[in-house]
Amino acid sequence: MPTNKRSKYRGSRTCGGGTHKNRRGAGNRGGRGRAGINAHHFVKWYLEFGGPVFGKDGFVNQSQITVTTMDIGVIDQLVPSLLAQGIAKKEGDAIMINTADMGIEKVLGSGRVTKKLNISSQAFSSQAKVKIEKMGGKALVI
Repeated sequence: MPTNKRSKYRGSRTCGGGTHKNRRGAGNRGGRGRAGINAHHFVKWYLEFGGPVFGKDGFVNQSQITVTTMDIGVIDQLVPSLLAQGIAKKEGDAIMINTADMGIEKVLGSGRVTKKLNISSQAFSSQAKVKIEKMGGKALVI
């Protein structure tokens, strides 16, 4: 009984590869070069290069800026916990919130505002300003 593949296939014409036509061309290795990096070789390329390769030569826009955002409706719902943590302060009938203390750079306008909020942030969407001011609050840009 042979102990390794070399001696096992000694004298065999195709060495376990089926018919003599099976190991011809680049099709038996999944194509030439970078063929299939977004299809059948995706996992191999992902593990080898640490992530997907996008566009020509893996171009990634370095000037893209990411901004941390939060919806005004979410802030409105978080008011009780923000007051408990000391991030928000109550001044009269209004609630003062500085979004920089929460790590938020921009306030977006999705959601419902049910309280009078005076919010200071780096940026506001137009819809967020309208909703805050509709309830009698203020949107202060830092």
